[in-house]
Amino acid sequence: MALTHRFLGAGKFLMLTCALLFTYLAFALIGMRGALRAREVTVPDLSDSQVNEAMQVLSQTDLVLEIEDQRRIHPTIKKGQVVAQDPPAGVKTRRQRTVKVWLSSGLYASEVPTLLGESEQGARRRLEQDALELASVSEIRSEEYPTGAVLAQEPPPRTIGREVSVLINRGERGNTYVMPDLIAVEFAGAAEILRARGFRITIVGDHLYPGIPEGIVLRQSPRPGFQIAPGESISLEVSR
Repeated sequence: MALTHRFLGAGKFLMLTCALLFTYLAFALIGMRGALRAREVTVPDLSDSQVNEAMQVLSQTDLVLEIEDQRRIHPTIKKGQVVAQDPPAGVKTRRQRTVKVWLSSGLYASEVPTLLGESEQGARRRLEQDALELASVSEIRSEEYPTGAVLAQEPPPRTIGREVSVLINRGERGNTYVMPDLIAVEFAGAAEILRARGFRITIVGDHLYPGIPEGIVLRQSPRPGFQIAPGESISLEVSR
């Protein structure tokens, strides 16, 4: 009988201990959640803000501003104002977190990018992204520099401009040809002849052109009259 009472007493003690432990863990979990929530803030909307305004808004929510170097073109947001942010507005995040922002360059890039070392296609793509125009392409042939690379540009990098001219190395001299005038020529026939002579033909764009049938060359690079060698790339834009 005494042994039974001892077992019952031990069982009650174990149950009481488990209940107390469960209660402690529950309160600890609730307290931890509350502490974490207390450390969270909502990311504010920084759109259209100037840098000093964005810094003030973030300081009120205990967040840190980080400005990305590359600016983004935007048709309506003025130059120097916030055009994008990460994390986005409305997201819950911890205090002291960094909020990255990208500033607007306005309708076009305020600075000419660095094109040195880029391929011709890469330079064209970068200028298009920055809403700048490729004014002209000049070329030299040299063994001292990488073939197809931009060796010089005008205006130079980090200056203000809307049009850019580039100098491209076409590689060492060998058997060269004069680039023919392909404008208004049927693409399929011209491409077959040029590929047979070792040239690489690339369509870089196609456009609707009133009164012009499909498959007619509208633009070309290199331009007519340039010296070209087999293996070089010829970029064409055609009608569709």
